[in-house]
Amino acid sequence: MQTTGKLFVVATPIGNLSDMTPHAIDCLKTVDIIACEDTRTSAKLLNHFSIPTKTIAYHDHNADSQTAKLIEILQTGKNIALISDAGTPLVSDPGFRLVKACHDANISVSPVVGASAVIGALSVAGLPSDQFYFVGFLPAKSHARKETLTNLAGIQATLIFYEAPHRILDCIEDMITTLGGERKVTFCREISKTFETIYPTTLNALKDFVNNDNNQQKGEMVLVVAGISKKNDDETAHDELLKRVLQDLSVKKASQLVADITGAKKNALYQRALALSASDE
Repeated sequence: MQTTGKLFVVATPIGNLSDMTPHAIDCLKTVDIIACEDTRTSAKLLNHFSIPTKTIAYHDHNADSQTAKLIEILQTGKNIALISDAGTPLVSDPGFRLVKACHDANISVSPVVGASAVIGALSVAGLPSDQFYFVGFLPAKSHARKETLTNLAGIQATLIFYEAPHRILDCIEDMITTLGGERKVTFCREISKTFETIYPTTLNALKDFVNNDNNQQKGEMVLVVAGISKKNDDETAHDELLKRVLQDLSVKKASQLVADITGAKKNALYQRALALSASDE
C-alpha cells in the first residue's frame, strides 16, 4: 500500500532574512517540491539559503487546477512544502484550499512555525493581547470599508488590520469616522526591515503622522486598534458610531443597530440619536 506524503506549511521571513529558522531551511531542502505564491520572489530566498528544491507556482489564480495536481503528487508519497511570499501561509495569503484538500484526502499537514506580521505587530502594540480579532485587509471601496468597520466598532477585543500603502490614508479616515478619532492605535510598518516604524498613538494623530511623511505611506502595514473599552450606556459614548449610521438609516433603525453592536440600551441610544439629528438640522 502506497504511503502518502506530507504537506508542510512553512513560515518565511517578513523582513530580516535572519528570521528564517533552521527548521524551515531543513524542511525546504528535504521536501520534494516547494509550492510558492510567486516562484520569482521565492527564488531570492531559496538562493540565499542554497536551497535547490524544485518549485511550483501556487496562488489564488491557479489554485483550482494546482490543488488537485499537488494532492496527486502527495498521494504518490512525495512531500511538499507550502510557502507564501513572506510570513506564515494562509494568513491573508493563499493555501486554504490545499490544506483543506489534504484533510479531506487524509494527508498529513504539519506547520513549520516562524514569522507572522499579525503576532509581531500585536507583541509590540502595547494594547491588550489576551483577546484579539484579526480582520486582515478591509474592502477597497470606502462604502464597504465603512460598513465593515461599523460592524467591528463594538468589539472589545483588540483589532488587527493589514492595509495597502495606496489606501492607508483613506483607511485611517474611515476608521476615524466609524471608530472615533481618539481610539488608540499602533501603526506597524515594515516589521523587521531596515526602516521599521512602530508608532503608538490615536487615529486622529496617526492621520497627521502618515499624511506629513510620505515614507510612512510605503511598505507593508499593520494597524493594531484598541477594542471598545467596555459596554456602557454613557450618554455620549456611542456618538461617533451613531453619527455614521444616521447617514444611512432612520433614527429608529440607527439606534437599534448601534444597540445590537454595543449592547447599550436602545431607548437611551434612540434619545441620543434624536438629539444628534436635531443638531445637524
